[in-house]
Amino acid sequence: MRRVISFFILIFLSFSSGALELRGALTQGSLIRGQAEPGAQVKLNGEAIPVTEQGAFVFGFGRDAPLIHTLTVIGEDGAVDTHPLTLAKREYRIQRIEGIAQRIMSPSPEDQARAVQDAQASRAARERFEPRLDWQQSFIWPVTGRISGVYGSQRVYNGEPRNPHFGVDIARPTGTPVVAPADGVITLAVPDMFYSGGTLIIDHGYGVSSTFIHLSELLVAEGSEVKQGQVVAKVGATGRVTGPHLDWRLNWHHVRLDPALLVGPMPESR
Repeated sequence: MRRVISFFILIFLSFSSGALELRGALTQGSLIRGQAEPGAQVKLNGEAIPVTEQGAFVFGFGRDAPLIHTLTVIGEDGAVDTHPLTLAKREYRIQRIEGIAQRIMSPSPEDQARAVQDAQASRAARERFEPRLDWQQSFIWPVTGRISGVYGSQRVYNGEPRNPHFGVDIARPTGTPVVAPADGVITLAVPDMFYSGGTLIIDHGYGVSSTFIHLSELLVAEGSEVKQGQVVAKVGATGRVTGPHLDWRLNWHHVRLDPALLVGPMPESR
C-alpha cells in the first residue's frame, strides 16, 4: 500500500499582480495555507475563499477530492490569474474490528435520535466562521504515542462496512493529558455523545477546527480561549471504541482533513 508521508511543500507561483505562496501537501486530505498580495481575492474552483487583510487564506481537500482544481487570484487592479492544482491520489487502509456492542451496531430509535442531535451540534460548531488567525501556527501533536488508526481508512465493524475514518487515532491509557495543537476557542464541549463519547472542538479560525473524541474528561468549557500546548482534556474510551485512545480530527468547515499531514512525524511520547 502506498502511504502519503507527513510533510510540507512550499510552492511559489507568479501572477500579474505579484507572487502566490502555497504551503501544504498537494494531495487528498491536505490543508493548504496560502499567501497572496494584500487586497487580492481568491477563489477555489469558482468559490470565493475568505482572505485576511494581509492576503493570507486557507482551504482543504477532502479524502476523495477530485485530482484537478483551479485556484483563481484577482488582484486589486482587477487582473485575473488562474493556477491549476493537481493532487496526488491516495490509497487507504481497510481495518476489520470485531467486538463492537450490539447497542452501538444497531442503536434503538432513542439512541438514533440522540446521535442525530449530536451530529447536528458538531456540524454547527465546525461550520462557524471565527476571524481568528490561529490556523497560521505550526501545529503540534495533541498527544504522542502509537498511531493505531489512520485517516481515510475504511473500517469494517463486526463484518459490516462503515463510513471511512476521518481522523488519526493515538493509543494511550485513559487519563493521558491531551493538549491543544494550536491556539483557538472552544466551540463544543460535550462529555457524553452517543458515538463519540467525550467530544471537544477547538476553532482555529477561518473554518479550520480540531475535534477530539472518546475523551474521559473535558478540562475546558465552551467559549474558553486556549493556547497551544495547554492541557484541555484526557484520553478515554467513551462512545464507540474498543479501547482507550485519542481520535483527532481536522476540518476545514465540512471538509474532513488528515491531521498527520499537518504536524509531521510522531515525536517521542511525553
